[in-house]
Amino acid sequence: MEEHIMTSVPLYEQERIDDLLTHELHIIQSDEVFSFSMDAVLLARFASIPRQGGRILDLCTGNGVVPLLLSTRTTSHIEGIEIQERLADMAKRSVQMNGLEDQIQIRLGDLRELVKETGHGVYDAITVNPPYMPLTGGDLKLNSHQAIARHEVHCTLEEVIQSSMKLIRNGGKVSMVHKPQRLGEILSLLRKYRLEPKVVRFVHPRKHMEANIVLIEALRDGKPDLRILPPLIVYGDDGQYCPEIMDIYYGAKEGNL
Repeated sequence: MEEHIMTSVPLYEQERIDDLLTHELHIIQSDEVFSFSMDAVLLARFASIPRQGGRILDLCTGNGVVPLLLSTRTTSHIEGIEIQERLADMAKRSVQMNGLEDQIQIRLGDLRELVKETGHGVYDAITVNPPYMPLTGGDLKLNSHQAIARHEVHCTLEEVIQSSMKLIRNGGKVSMVHKPQRLGEILSLLRKYRLEPKVVRFVHPRKHMEANIVLIEALRDGKPDLRILPPLIVYGDDGQYCPEIMDIYYGAKEGNL
């Protein structure tokens, strides 16, 4: 926690510095603004990324947790884009605190406009943990930071997928974490924008419960060939993390779990 870490990085009120579950990184968080969850950890482990020499982009990067976790799996250049200034600043300070400025770049901006700066098809891999809830659903009685992170205030699911198509190179991979309730819509939109779904994995809190997370990988201009991986179960009957979850947090760092 914060009092055990020596750092020159300034903190805003109500922010804290937490150890990431890999015990290799530290990240600035705030319950009031943004705190990462298991979704981000699973996405960072699931995504297929180049080990070196490539260019990776994380959309809706929040406080930069996914780029930081990806840095443990690759020496490739990683970028994150975040529309909220406070969150982008937190991400930049976390990158600085971990000494990763040469590998990770955090952009403040609108993902829908990024292609105007970078050009088309410049990334080898894209990851995204987008807002899960459309504006017509859910509870918007949140502070502005939480509302934007959880609801499609600044970008819709379709805009995220369309932007991914523009930014990813031919043959590049887009990895997303989302809610199973929207899987039909996700698959339809991916194909609409020439991102062929290739791998799907459902995450279940317990073995007898419905999935509450889905991980999807798509290939730009790929051929139809969808694999459904075995379900990932989070908790065993004893209430403890299952061995695979423990491995995701503490073990090897390969992609596609």
